[in-house]
Amino acid sequence: MSKELVIAVRSLQEMQYAIARVSAAIGKGLERAPVEVALRHQNGKRTLDQNRKLWPMLTDVSRQVQWLVNGSMDHLPPEDWKDILTAGLDSEQRVAPGIDGGFVMLGKRTSKMRKAEFAQLIELIYAFGSNHGVQWSEPALAVYEQYREAT
Repeated sequence: MSKELVIAVRSLQEMQYAIARVSAAIGKGLERAPVEVALRHQNGKRTLDQNRKLWPMLTDVSRQVQWLVNGSMDHLPPEDWKDILTAGLDSEQRVAPGIDGGFVMLGKRTSKMRKAEFAQLIELIYAFGSNHGVQWSEPALAVYEQYREAT
């Protein structure tokens, strides 16, 4: 199992602390195996506000749109819609055989998405909903207005 150390550095003062922590972690890690160090700008993972926008939207879609599953039209739970819609962000889908037959779609995890990609997902859900006649609930509309104002 790999462990990951993430340290956010927002100022020069925090940089000294971060250098000391990273140096100590590298030393410990090298006792077991080679260590990889990565630096990236923190344009960040999705925000909690973005996550709060997602679930009212998925709930609206789940209540109003039927989708073909195993040969019949059905209302799906928000979690299934999350899988379907996040798969819509990629032009290429990944599929693996199930351990007892059938297939498993390998999808994206919204918890790993950056802000910009999550914003694309929100736009995709609104476009999908509009194309399928979804009437957005008050919570979904409220968060969408906040989202539109922030971009």
